[in-house]
Amino acid sequence: MKKLVVLGAGESGIGAALLAKKNKYDVFVSDNGIITEKLVLSNNKIRWEEGGHTKNEILSATEVVKSPGISDSIGLIQDLKSQGIPVLSEVEFAYRYTKAKIIAITGTNGKTTTTLLLGHILKKAGYDVLVAGNIGTGFARSIVDRDYDFIVLELSSFQLDGIKKFKADISILLNIVPDHLYRYGNDFEKYIQSKFRITENQKSEDVLIYNYDDENIRNKIETQAKKLPFSLYKTFDEGAFYKDTQINININKNKMTIQELALQGKHNVYNSMAAAVASRVLEVKDFITRQSLLDFQNVEHRLEHVINVHGIEFINDSKATNINSVWYALESMHKNTVWIVGGVDKGNNYSELLNLVKTKVKAIVCIGENTKKIHDAFADHVDKIVDAKSMNEAVGFSYQLAQKGDAVLLSPACASFDMFSNFEHRGLEFKKSVRSL
Repeated sequence: MKKLVVLGAGESGIGAALLAKKNKYDVFVSDNGIITEKLVLSNNKIRWEEGGHTKNEILSATEVVKSPGISDSIGLIQDLKSQGIPVLSEVEFAYRYTKAKIIAITGTNGKTTTTLLLGHILKKAGYDVLVAGNIGTGFARSIVDRDYDFIVLELSSFQLDGIKKFKADISILLNIVPDHLYRYGNDFEKYIQSKFRITENQKSEDVLIYNYDDENIRNKIETQAKKLPFSLYKTFDEGAFYKDTQINININKNKMTIQELALQGKHNVYNSMAAAVASRVLEVKDFITRQSLLDFQNVEHRLEHVINVHGIEFINDSKATNINSVWYALESMHKNTVWIVGGVDKGNNYSELLNLVKTKVKAIVCIGENTKKIHDAFADHVDKIVDAKSMNEAVGFSYQLAQKGDAVLLSPACASFDMFSNFEHRGLEFKKSVRSL
């Protein structure tokens, strides 16, 4: 019997363990921290340990599935590789057990929105579709009970780092800007290569849908797949482009135009174009794609309208954890804006936001531990910058600084771990504080 060791008992690890057990593996789960789903493992007769790793047990594995949160550089992973024991991602393992047509989506920003949007279109078209990956339920866990005809996967660079044979029928590459570089030795080129793994196993019958406007993508594509670009600025005989406030899709000499979108902002035009091209490749009827793009509800914590208080609109963009994501958020603002920003700085270059801040932002409320860089970047360009010690205080300050007709935007440009457990926790605290007004 093959022995599978699963390192990390989060969503992806538990899912891989359950799928492996179903497929007659001897399964052992090991987590350095506390396992929250012990009962699930025990009920399925899966052995487990927490609070550390038993090295001999792990090195006796036939294969190892590693959580995307575990770095390849740690000693245990190096020991496994030196002994020739394959180390896979949960995505690679789950791929063996599906016959579905796979649409895989990656990019620094916009992955979640585009994944949910394409899933929404396919469900509305009546397709048997699963939406999974780096969002909600993991890939492996989702196919334990049954397979699907179509699977739309959001994939992070960490998940792509652990693939070997995984291949998408359609891959979507939205954008690549510096992020998570600590995992790549602060080498942006290595991060770019990681994102491009989404297309490395594709063949000529497969499709790569990509953002032509991103030179990190356009200038570095190497793929056997059919390439379908999308752009805000260039027109194509085959692909998607934006002209005269409408999206134009040309695929296989079939043309479709889309005039209205539920999601506003330049970044969401890109997301909508990518999803629309994929739906066209999958032969979804035009009217269904148009209607789906019109009635889609945006993902929580991404430019999410919370509530209007005395004519002031509060917007939760807690998912914006880097400069590029905030750039798109500020670019989409059409009101005078009080901007709540800060947290754990990931090496931000705030000068990239200067022009937008000058034209859109009337005041800044700083949160978190790295406020000095924010003051240094913007003190000469906005009327008021204040520091808040809590989210409740930040919302209170922003409410005082805003007037009727203004907007308050939480778009932190930073990780959340100094004050919150994750970006969702940060967004929920923001919404709770806003509603208490």
